Amino acid sequence: MIYLAAAIWINVIVLMAWGIDYLWTRMVKPRYFNAALLPGTMVATLGRIVGLLITGAKVNNTALMSDDDQGAPQTDLQYEPKIPFFGPMLVGFIPLVAIGTAIYLLVMYLYEPLAQQLPVEKISAELPATGAAFWDQLRHLIDLTEATYVTLMKADYDNWQVCAAIYLMICLAIRSAPYRGNERGHFGAIATTAAIVALAGTVTTRPAELIEQSWPILVVTVGWLSLLLMGSLLVRGIVAIVRGLAKGGG
Repeated sequence: MIYLAAAIWINVIVLMAWGIDYLWTRMVKPRYFNAALLPGTMVATLGRIVGLLITGAKVNNTALMSDDDQGAPQTDLQYEPKIPFFGPMLVGFIPLVAIGTAIYLLVMYLYEPLAQQLPVEKISAELPATGAAFWDQLRHLIDLTEATYVTLMKADYDNWQVCAAIYLMICLAIRSAPYRGNERGHFGAIATTAAIVALAGTVTTRPAELIEQSWPILVVTVGWLSLLLMGSLLVRGIVAIVRGLAKGGG
């Protein structure tokens, strides 16, 4: 059950990151937003390049920021991996692994004091089997979001490590979103990896133990993205109201 729960929460992470990217690139010039996320873009782009090389595809037209008004990470959407079927999944999987590894290192070596204050138990490794359990999990997600907010409010911003950790966490978490043109490969990679790990779990308990050890990292990422998504939706609503009033007044 823990394998399915991990896969679902990783999908939730990707969807929230994708939603945040969508909201902000429609409120400000995408070039500015993408420039602000440059550290996360570097990690994700490096992962994509490695994925392309592993699958035998050519690396063409790749850049951290394109020259157009979008300023989005530039990559060749017409790549041709030599590995059939699994090629696009690997191209989507490697950037996600790179981002996850970077978040793990960040939390363990730079962000750990802040991460320890979050209630890891709020995100259960067991899937809700009833309607009541489902709503309990949603309430726990709100509690986790609140705990993340409180942690940020109490953070020591005079410490450069705290400021750097917060900035890098934002960049890395949002860059969990899939690359344009490889959305199916991104989600397909999550599902395939979960199936392979679950199959390996029938032979040994090591995969389940690794997931349990990594669960706090997943919870921290979920907490951050849920807070960022709520904040983004609030800002998006305010911007829409202001624009509507401006047009009405004009």
